[in-house]
Amino acid sequence: MRYARMPIEVESPEEYGYARIRYNLSESSVADRRLSDLGLTIPDLTLLYGEHRGRERLRELIAADDPALSAADVLVTTGAAGALFIVATSLLAADDHLVVIRPNYATNLETPRAIGCAVTHVDLRFEEGFRLDVARVAAALTPRTRLISVTCPHNPTGVMLTEAELRALVALAAKAGCHLLVDETYRDLSLEARLPLAASLAPHAISVSSLSKAYGVPGIRTGWLITRDPALQELFLAAHEQINICGSVVDEWIAEQVMSRRAELLAPTLAEMRRRLALVSDWIAGEDRLEWVRPAGGVVCFPRMKTEPPGGTDAFYRRLLEAHGAYVGPGHWFELPDTYFRLGYGWPTADELTAGLAAISAALDG
Repeated sequence: MRYARMPIEVESPEEYGYARIRYNLSESSVADRRLSDLGLTIPDLTLLYGEHRGRERLRELIAADDPALSAADVLVTTGAAGALFIVATSLLAADDHLVVIRPNYATNLETPRAIGCAVTHVDLRFEEGFRLDVARVAAALTPRTRLISVTCPHNPTGVMLTEAELRALVALAAKAGCHLLVDETYRDLSLEARLPLAASLAPHAISVSSLSKAYGVPGIRTGWLITRDPALQELFLAAHEQINICGSVVDEWIAEQVMSRRAELLAPTLAEMRRRLALVSDWIAGEDRLEWVRPAGGVVCFPRMKTEPPGGTDAFYRRLLEAHGAYVGPGHWFELPDTYFRLGYGWPTADELTAGLAAISAALDG
């Protein structure tokens, strides 16, 4: 493994310092919750080695999302990042080939690079509404392809596949004899119709998700992967045991309480995120220096500057932070020019979001 730090982590607000940012529009989740927000008091838990696959009740709650699934199909991991690492390192070696969409969450790109496998990027294009062209994925496949990797809803654009496109990818992977990984971390934040879990559609499809983005509890580091293939599940369990043995007893207890109230917690969140998206949409409509593809899920969007701002993009980002106290995710976090930026509208308060949007306009003025 040839590790390299990812710009999105080097320049993350937690590394830079939250106290130095007034309007944090760089986050990709809803607002962080406290235990008291959830009405939870941690009981006197025994801090033993937990079930290696994760608490059975937690896995049952995750699997309950689709009648085709059972707790045996679920492996609880250290966040979605842990699940993605397990999948990549279990299925890919230096002589294998991966097809992955770009832009993407950095781990979906960097872990395969660290492994040293051949990688073909299928680049999503602004001019095409960041839609995934299944034919371009098919053209990228080779006899060495072991894995096709996509995200839906997409990070950083918020664009979603249609169900027909998802099913076409499942069929394509089956025909090629490879696996399909769908990073579904934002699935519970689908603002329109939710798609089926990819793993429910076929044994060679793998679903990955977590509680971090939609539920505001990234600090408990609880995610999961789902596969209906018992042999593949056993392989992923072997990787999980060698990395972590098991998860945290405390984290998984909290996750179980959250998942048991899934619908109750999601309903007001989705209502608020639709309201926030409307605020961003109105702002974009009045900001003639920016253009975007309206997202259909998640809590991020990916606007593009129509022209270079005064002094260039470096000067823009400096003004935005130093003069106006606002922070967004520049395009280079996603291997694109810095005329793009990821804007998160779910983490700040509504007032902070409004002030942050005004700060972006002011920074664009020069």
